[in-house]
Amino acid sequence: MPVAVRKHPLALRLTKNRSMSDSITITRTVYFRCRLPRQMANAFNAESGRIYTQVKIEHYRVYAQTGHWLSQYDAMRLNDFYNHDRPALLHAHSIDAAQEGFYKACRTAKANREDGAKYPRHNKPYRTTIWKKSGIRRRDDRLLLSLARGLDPIRVALPDYLHDLPDDAFTEMKLVYNPASHHHEWHLVITVDVPQSESLGTNVAAADLGEVHPAALTDGEEAVVISCRQLRAQKQHTAKNLASLQHKQSHHKKGSRRYRRLQHRKNRFLAKQKRRRRDIEHKISREVIDWCEENNVGKLYIGDVRDVADGKRLHRKSQQKIGAWSHGKLRKYINYKATAAGIEVNDKIPEHYTSQTCPECRNRYKPQGRVYTCPVCGFCAHRDVVGASNILSRAVYGELGKVRPPETVKYRHPVLRGKRSSPGHGASSSVSPA
Repeated sequence: MPVAVRKHPLALRLTKNRSMSDSITITRTVYFRCRLPRQMANAFNAESGRIYTQVKIEHYRVYAQTGHWLSQYDAMRLNDFYNHDRPALLHAHSIDAAQEGFYKACRTAKANREDGAKYPRHNKPYRTTIWKKSGIRRRDDRLLLSLARGLDPIRVALPDYLHDLPDDAFTEMKLVYNPASHHHEWHLVITVDVPQSESLGTNVAAADLGEVHPAALTDGEEAVVISCRQLRAQKQHTAKNLASLQHKQSHHKKGSRRYRRLQHRKNRFLAKQKRRRRDIEHKISREVIDWCEENNVGKLYIGDVRDVADGKRLHRKSQQKIGAWSHGKLRKYINYKATAAGIEVNDKIPEHYTSQTCPECRNRYKPQGRVYTCPVCGFCAHRDVVGASNILSRAVYGELGKVRPPETVKYRHPVLRGKRSSPGHGASSSVSPA
């Protein structure tokens, strides 16, 4: 049976609906393998790390002597003065990016002080090298990354699906070391004006994000549950193996050879699991948008689950599941995919009591499973679909219990265990609540 070949998502969005006048600016980051010799790539990142560390040391030295922070502008000028007679390797704006990195980290730490964030203190022997737009030129199907004056630029071959992009679409390039593959990667930031699709229809739908089932959606007439057990299994596998590695590390002296080897194993394992989880979450969000497009949804309401179990101490297993629930990333992926498809998203709908309120008699009851059975009127439906229906009711009518869940619930599986499914095209099935 022939297998359908799907284009790269960016290429699909660039070729869709060219005739529309309204457009939106979309920024994407594309990853692909770096073919530079390891010694050369390490030299670039070592130089970026040296500049970052030098700025950090001078900043804290001035603070210790004067009691005042050194401004970013003064720190960059001071660093340029110290290195004016040193042979340069990087482009001037790549040097600026390394100098600015310390102050960006300080601003991030300041914004997250309440969550326990601390200001950067550690030296960096290596740091990601950044080429800004001013250091990137295009020649045919290659990008030229500028180095210091007198040095030949780096030539990077573009992937095939990026050949049709305009020259001004490439805004930033990063040389990143991937601890999972032990190789360097190019992270290319692309900014393009994409023709915005017209609203697909006047239908509205709601989504209930969950830890067991990533998403349940309904428009009042149809209901679908995006099921992905592999995502939960992947999180549990990560937690189990991480605990094993940390247990082994605890038996060795910190900084010893065996301790460092275990640390390298842990870093590589976590990086690999992060890539797997990101891939699954992108497929889940694609299923959500595909269902909205199939049902002519013009506006999507998403329940706000940011405060779930906030301030509570759950059972250790429940605490681990809630702690590993990456609903923020899933909401982010759904948002930008929906924007490109012309779907308006409101992800600030209060979610409290939506999975506990009966749509039939409005009795509040907390079910102990995936099936909601009201003890008063006997109403029975899928628990997550009840939550999505009540979110839709609250968004449209301002109160719960105005939207009845559909009798038939379909299931869509973005990732099938043991089988390779096409991106965004998982199997589907339908069931009726017993």
